[in-house]
Amino acid sequence: MKANADAIFWRDLKASRPFMTKQQYRTIKGQAVKGQVNDARKGLQKVLMRRNTR
Repeated sequence: MKANADAIFWRDLKASRPFMTKQQYRTIKGQAVKGQVNDARKGLQKVLMRRNTR
């Protein structure tokens, strides 16, 4: 189940790349690579929320 959730996160991250700055993408990707997928998911949601409200 965890592996499937991680795969979904990576798909979402790659799909969201055009809506993020290069640094935001690199930071969130780095967190996920280090194993902090939950923190990276939270950061991705926060970035996308900020982008949608502007």
